[in-house]
Amino acid sequence: MAAGSASGCTTLAYYGQAIGGQLDILARSQSIDELLDEQRVVDSDERFPQTPVSPQLRQRLLTVQRIRRFATEELRLPDNGSYTVYADLERPMVAWNVIATPEFSFKAKTWCYPFAGCVPYRGYFSHHRADSYAAELRAEGLDVRVAGVAAYSTLGWFRDPVLNTQVKRNDVDLAALIFHELAHQTMYLPGEAAFNESFATTVETEGLRRWQAANGSPAEFEQHRMEQARHAEFVALVLDARAKLEPVYASAATDSEKRSAKAEHMTALRNAYALLKKRWNGDDRYDRWFAQDLNNAHLASVELYHQLVPAFQALLEESGRNLDAFYQQVRALSRLTPEARMARLQELGGERLSAR
Repeated sequence: MAAGSASGCTTLAYYGQAIGGQLDILARSQSIDELLDEQRVVDSDERFPQTPVSPQLRQRLLTVQRIRRFATEELRLPDNGSYTVYADLERPMVAWNVIATPEFSFKAKTWCYPFAGCVPYRGYFSHHRADSYAAELRAEGLDVRVAGVAAYSTLGWFRDPVLNTQVKRNDVDLAALIFHELAHQTMYLPGEAAFNESFATTVETEGLRRWQAANGSPAEFEQHRMEQARHAEFVALVLDARAKLEPVYASAATDSEKRSAKAEHMTALRNAYALLKKRWNGDDRYDRWFAQDLNNAHLASVELYHQLVPAFQALLEESGRNLDAFYQQVRALSRLTPEARMARLQELGGERLSAR
């Protein structure tokens, strides 16, 4: 009974911080139209009064409006209040996710929530609280990662704002983020994180292809293309390390032997990255990731966003790149049983998916 009560208090505390964090974002949110209206009346009695918009922020918000219109008109994404408001949270990240796995497995621990279903992470609006919870999980012997989040989707329940954590991105990266998050409002299958993230990543990629065709910005798109190519190499490196570790974890080796092999593979992963970085002429974009105490949770979280992308890309091609037809096909997939859905995705993804 005592354990149950403690668990109940922990759950209430978690939902308390989640509700408080969301309400704080809503309170800080201001209409972009009003922020761009230089004749607006500023009410200094408001909790978060509207302040003059700097020229730099003004340009970013105008770009957001262009991206938002493109998302609705060209990508057939939801036309609602999301990304029509702006909020300055006065912190570098909107939230921090805690991801955890067993010491010798890549099967992520899941947490279940109303509406969202079961997901392989637990989100906090406070970095300190995320770190505290991560410490508890480490004490249980789990591999843990705490990852900062620049954006998330409320799945249409609220007006998702553009945040100060996002507007410093260039036009292409900002468009990618908005396309990705709006895709979650188009299709979200509770409890199917890999399905949801891979679908949103596919919509993001197709959206950027169309955005590039409609908006001539060769330098930014070339930079983005290079970054995406390097990200693909980074992902391949991490998935290769995971593939090498999986048979070790499944073997009859002792825990001590598995622990030793795990350390060797993590060192090999770091060495492989050093070679990759050298080929990239010193590009250090992943240095912070590799500076962490790498474990299974780090490797598992990388795959989440890419696991089913080949299948969704194949389905997009099968739909003739017609997004309405593609979305219909994805909805049809969502209505299948989990077993039938995975079988269809494996069929679409071919060898790249079946090998995992």
